[in-house]
Amino acid sequence: MGVSEPVKINDILLVDDNPADVRLIHEACREFELPVKLHVTLDGSEALEFCYEACSNDTLLEGSRLLIERVQAQASCRDCSCVYDLENLFSSCPACGSAASDLLSGEELRIREMEID
Repeated sequence: MGVSEPVKINDILLVDDNPADVRLIHEACREFELPVKLHVTLDGSEALEFCYEACSNDTLLEGSRLLIERVQAQASCRDCSCVYDLENLFSSCPACGSAASDLLSGEELRIREMEID
């Protein structure tokens, strides 16, 4: 038998707000004995903050902060044309109950300002 290679520990970023899904991933990693470090964030903003911090280590940006200004997501109902705020991605139209909608805002990503000393 040859010498086996050491198993590299991988970091996995899981973006999920459903505790049952997170538990399922934990259980799968244990069952298959995957040597992973699982990081869990609830949404894209938290994931972006996590990645920013991880990627800025040992760089000019180390110690800097990422400030995220969230934009309220809005949709337009395809059936009755009502414009409404989305509470989550599965929100239905408050006027007619339809789930058919077009996203109007909430996916924007802009860097407004950066200061480097």
